[in-house]
Amino acid sequence: MGRASGERRCREYCSSKIVAMVLKVFFPSCCSSAESGILIGRWISEQNSAVILAVVHFPFIPVQVKQYLSEVQRVTKVSVSVLGSWSNSKQEKEESLSEFLEDLGTIFSHEPWIQISKEGDSKFWSCSTLQKHCNNPKEEEIILVYYDQRKVMLSHLHPPLDTATSTDHKADDASKLSAIFDTVAKSKVLFMTDRYDDGPIKLTHWQSDGVEASIIVELMKQASVPACMLLTFLVSLVSGICRSRVLTFWPLSFLWSKLSTCEQLGHRLQHLQVISSNKKAQTQTQLMRKANIFVSLLIDVALGILLMSWLYRKNRIGHLADTLIPMADHVAEELQDLLQWLMGAPAGLKMNRALDQVLGRFFLYHIHLWISYIHLMSPFIEMILWYVGLSACLGLTVALCILSDIIALLTFHIYCFYVYGARLYCLKIYGLSSLWRLFRGKKWNVLRQRVDSCSYDLDQLFIGTLLFTILLFLLPTTALYYLVFTLLRLLVVIVQGLIHLLVDLIDSLPLYSIILRLCRSYRLAAGVKFRVLEQRDGKPLRLLMQINPLSYGSVVQTYRLPTYSCYPKDSWASLCKKLFLGELIYPWKHKGEKQD
Repeated sequence: MGRASGERRCREYCSSKIVAMVLKVFFPSCCSSAESGILIGRWISEQNSAVILAVVHFPFIPVQVKQYLSEVQRVTKVSVSVLGSWSNSKQEKEESLSEFLEDLGTIFSHEPWIQISKEGDSKFWSCSTLQKHCNNPKEEEIILVYYDQRKVMLSHLHPPLDTATSTDHKADDASKLSAIFDTVAKSKVLFMTDRYDDGPIKLTHWQSDGVEASIIVELMKQASVPACMLLTFLVSLVSGICRSRVLTFWPLSFLWSKLSTCEQLGHRLQHLQVISSNKKAQTQTQLMRKANIFVSLLIDVALGILLMSWLYRKNRIGHLADTLIPMADHVAEELQDLLQWLMGAPAGLKMNRALDQVLGRFFLYHIHLWISYIHLMSPFIEMILWYVGLSACLGLTVALCILSDIIALLTFHIYCFYVYGARLYCLKIYGLSSLWRLFRGKKWNVLRQRVDSCSYDLDQLFIGTLLFTILLFLLPTTALYYLVFTLLRLLVVIVQGLIHLLVDLIDSLPLYSIILRLCRSYRLAAGVKFRVLEQRDGKPLRLLMQINPLSYGSVVQTYRLPTYSCYPKDSWASLCKKLFLGELIYPWKHKGEKQD
C-alpha cells in the first residue's frame, strides 16, 4: 500500500507540473505610470508570451480601436491585438473600474485575457489571466518582465558568431529573443502617435511625451539629397575618365595596377560610389556598412588636412626637401662602402676574385648612375613635394600610399641589385640541379612535368662535370651578393608593409560601430540578462530585462570593412622556399598567381 500510494503521488505531482504553464508578459517600463486602459501588443503562442507595446487609455471607442489596430497590422505585418486590461489604482479610485475592465474582455476577444493592476503607491503589482472559453483552466505561473522600450526599439540583436558550432539550445534562445526584438522594431508606426495628437485614440508608449526629433538631423536629411546628387555626378565623371581608353595602354595601365596610390584612390572611389548611391539600405548590415564607410572617409580626410596644415606650416616642405638629398647621398655612400667590403674578403671568406670584381664594379656603376639622377632632380624636388603635400587633402591613407611609392622610387637601385643577384643565383641553382640529375642518369620531362630516366654518353658526362664544377665554385660568391641585397630588399619591404598595415587599419576599422558601441552600447545587442526586482508568494515574479552589448572584438569582427591588398599573402614556408631558390618576391600580386 505504501509503495502504491507513493507511485500515485508521484504521478499526480508530474501531471500537475505538466498542466502548470508559465506565462511571460513583457511590459514596457515607460507604461508604469500610464492611466488605466487596455493593453495592446502581440501574442506569441509558441513561447506562451505576450509582448505589450502600448496602453490605450480612456476614453476610447472599441470600434475605432479595432480599425486602428487593423491598419497598424496591415502596415507593420505584425499581429497586433488587444491582450488585456491595465488598471492604475493610483489614478483611478472607482470600485467599478475592475468590473468594467473585465467586461472589455467580451468586446476584445483574446484568450487568455491578461489583467495587470498597480496597487497604489505600493511597489507590488498584481497580474492574472482570465480564460473565458476553457472548461478546465490551467494553473499558470506568471512572470512579469519589464523592458526599456526605447532601447529595444533602437537596438539590433546580433546572432551568435559561431553559429556553426553553437548548440540547438543557444539557437532556440536567440530565436525567442529575436521574436521580441522584431516585434518592437517592426511596430514603429504604432509609436508615431503621441499624446499631443488630436485623435480618438490616446496611446502611452516610449514616445508618448512627444516624438523624438532633432532639427540638425532633419536639416542634414534635407541637405543630403542635393549633396548626394552632386557627389554621384562627380564620382561618375571621375569613373568615366578612369575607364577611358587613354588609361588602358600599357605604361599607364601598369602604373595604375602597381602603384599603391592608384590602388588606394580606386578603393576610395568605390567607397564614394557606395555612399552616394540612391539605393536605400535594405538590411542593418548594409546600413552599418554605409555609416562605417562615411565615418572612415570623414576621419581619413580630417587627418589628411591636419597633416597638410602641419607640412605647410613653418616651411617644413623646404626643410624636408633639403634633408632628402643628403639622405640619398648618405645611403649611396653606405652602399658603396658595402660593395667595397664585398669586393675584398668579407668576414674572412675566400671569394672568386674575378667574379667578385665584375659584380662589384657592375653594382658600383649603378650607384653612380643613381647619384647622378638624384642630383639632376634636386632642383625640382621641393616643387614636387609641395604638390605631393596637397594630396593629403584626399585623406591620410592617400598620403601614406604616396609615401610608400616615394620610398619605392628612392630605393629603386636596391630593388635592381636584388633582381640582378636573384636572377644570377636562381640561374646557378637551377643549373646545378639539372647537372645533378645528369650525374644520376635522370632528366626533367617538360611535357609530362616529371623526372624520367635517361642514358648519357661520355662527352655529355664530361661537359656536365666541368660545368657543375665551375658553377659550384662560383656559387658562394653569387650567394653572398644575393644574401646581402635580399636583406636590404626585405628591409625596404618591411617598411612599406608597415605603412600598408596602417592604411589597411584605417580603411577596414569600423569606426562608426566602435563609436556607437562606446556611446550607445544598447544599439548593438548580443543578448539580454534578467535582474530580479520582486519575488513574493502570491505575486507574479517581476524581472528587469537588460541588454547585453556586443563586445568590442565582436563589433570589429562583424562590421570590419573589406580592404584591397596589392601585396601577395605567401605563407612562411612558401616565402622561405622562394628565398632559397632565388625566385623573385614581387611587392604586388600577379593575375592567376596561387597564394598558399
